[in-house]
This record gives sequence, structure tokens and C-alpha cells, in this order.
Amino acid sequence: MARLVLDQVGKTYTGGVAAVRGVSLEVPAGAFCVLVGPSGCGKSTVLRMIAGLETVTAGTIAIGERVVNEVEPAARDIAMVFQNYALYPHMRVSDNLAYGLRNRGTPKAEIAARVGEAARLLGLDALLDRYPRQLSGGQRQRVAMGRAIVRKPRIFLFDEPLSNLDAKLRVQMRVEIRRLQRQLGVTTVYVTHDQVEAMTMADRLVVMNGGLIEQVGTPIEIYRRPATRYVATFMGSPPMNILAAEAVGEEVRIAGRVFPVSLPDLPAGRPVEVGLRPEAFRIAPEGLPFRVAFAEELGATRLLHGTLGEGEVVVQVPAGPEPAEGATVLLAFDPAEIHVFDRETGRRIGGGA
Repeated sequence: MARLVLDQVGKTYTGGVAAVRGVSLEVPAGAFCVLVGPSGCGKSTVLRMIAGLETVTAGTIAIGERVVNEVEPAARDIAMVFQNYALYPHMRVSDNLAYGLRNRGTPKAEIAARVGEAARLLGLDALLDRYPRQLSGGQRQRVAMGRAIVRKPRIFLFDEPLSNLDAKLRVQMRVEIRRLQRQLGVTTVYVTHDQVEAMTMADRLVVMNGGLIEQVGTPIEIYRRPATRYVATFMGSPPMNILAAEAVGEEVRIAGRVFPVSLPDLPAGRPVEVGLRPEAFRIAPEGLPFRVAFAEELGATRLLHGTLGEGEVVVQVPAGPEPAEGATVLLAFDPAEIHVFDRETGRRIGGGA
């Protein structure tokens, strides 16, 4: 395993299109780092630059103590797992696992040992004589992972490896990938657009937007203290509710009512935005009026969609028949759960949560 350091890394394509702009990031040796963001945010481009599949047009990438900007992909000591598995259809599982080692001239005895070890780790022992067409999607993904494992690289790179799997299998595979990474201790960079995958798998979470890093931290740090409105609304399912408000000294006014918050001294009447997670609300005898438009039943909980003041919000409450669609109820929340954002810049202001 190795430490990975990106220093002001950028990628600009012909025509001046900047896909990545000044990304700086340190991934400690042995960490599981997840890059998350919507399509087009630059996360896969960053991964491909680490792999050497894209050239770096600004900044440096270092694996361990070596800057690898000009190093060929095969010499970077990395292994990459792609979204489409990239298995050879005419080769058996055992040959797919061994292919890269044979190309490197690895001795036959060592190839057999590494393939056997990877097969045992991934539960592929009984599948070694099968061809990819004879495997399920989850089994093919395990073979792709096994092909990376046998190389014993310093860094694993995963490019949205679970996006082709069904929902149940994605849950199983993300647990399996995380278990294997902890067992092997290899530094890992994992790209996904799925924020649930990102939250459940990462040691270190990197939220990207428009070719830039919005925030880096542990999943719980990012969930509880999002640095920007973008992070607040991207991380979380359902996302954080954002409401227009006004700053009033050490308080904010929301839908006509004033709530205490931990803020620096702001000019009275300054327009801000406040964020509240769906689970922060509770139905109470006193509070802000909320009109229920419709409800989503999730078994243990319900999601109530409706309006609070002039804003649309989603509220998470325990399962039950009440309130009915069309009803108006009162919502309360702990002021400590309020997140305050600058309306112009989108940056977080002060404390909260």
C-alpha cells in the first residue's frame, strides 16, 4: 500500500474545456477514499489521471514518494476495476485471473498461488473452469476484482464498479468490497455517483462538483456539517431541505418565527438560507404549519412531502396512518439542527448540527 497525493491537479481538453480544476487531495496509505458527485463533475477524470489513462495538464500526482505524471500506467503499480468488468469472453475464469501475471512473466508456480488465493478470498473456487458467459453479474464483478487482487498492487482504483448490478446485489457487493479492502489493507480510490455507496464505504469522502472538490472528510463529518449548500443537498437521501430565511443577530427567522443559532455577528436582516434534514422534524402541538401534499410509505418510516411557509420540504416520521394527505400539522425541530448558508455563495456560516 502507498500514500497518494494530488497537488493542484488539473485537466483541460482541446478547446479549453476544463474537466478538473486545481484538485489537491491526500489519501493516507491503506485508506478507502471515495470520490462522489454527479455525472460530469470530474471524478472519473481524476481516477483516470491517477491510473495514467489521462494526461495531467497541471499539478502533480505522487504514489508513495514518486511523482508519476510521466510514468506509464503499467509501471505505476496500480490495479483498476472498471464498470464493464472487461473480462476476456474466450478465457476461463482462471485464465482471466492469471492473464496479467502471465504478461509480466510471473513464474507459473507464483501465478497458481496468487490465483488460488484470490479465488478463495472471493469464493470463486468452484467457478475457475467457467467462461464469463456462464457467470452472473455479481460473479463477473468478483472475477474483475480478483484480477486486480492477484497483481498485489500498491493502489486499487474502482470506476463505478457496481452500477450494472441490481439493487440487492449492489448492497452485497459493496459490503464484500469493503471487507476485502480492510482484509488486504490496500490504498483504494473508488468513484461513484451513488451517495449511499459513498457514505457506507468510505473512510475518506471527497465530494466533487464542476471539476472542483467541495469538501473532504469522513462520511459523518460531511453529513453533519456540510461545508456548502451543494454538499448539504447532494449527501443524504432524501436530501437536506433548504429554506429562505433572514439573519437576526444570533438568530434566524424562518417562516415568520425566530430561532436561536450559533452564528458570527451578522447584519440584521441579511438574507440567508437554512438547511434541515428530513429526520430533524417532528410533529408537535406547537410549531410551524406544514401542509401534507403526499406521503411515501417506506415500512418503518414515512416521507411526508409538502409545504412549510413558502418552501417545499420533505419530513421523515415514524410509520403510521397519520397525518393524511391534505392535512396540516405543526412541525418542531431542535434549533441545534439548523444549518445556515450564505444565500449568495452557498458557503456554510457558523455552527449548527
